[in-house]
Amino acid sequence: MKADIHPDYHTITVKMTDGTEFQTKSTWGKEGDTMNLEIDPTSHPAWTGGPQRIQDGGRVAKFNQRFGGLSLKKK
Repeated sequence: MKADIHPDYHTITVKMTDGTEFQTKSTWGKEGDTMNLEIDPTSHPAWTGGPQRIQDGGRVAKFNQRFGGLSLKKK
């Protein structure tokens, strides 16, 4: 194996949105750094079961408006 090609693996602190912290090993940052999360399992609707909205910018409605009358059936 080649020497010195792997990133440094060290301990960091992860701070959740609710203020709780835990320590883990990572290649992110430097030894002792704190990673502040903006989205985590305690706040994201995918994990909390909160309201979820699909935002397609009206593309499906626009497509159906333009091409809704077309059919592949022969008349």
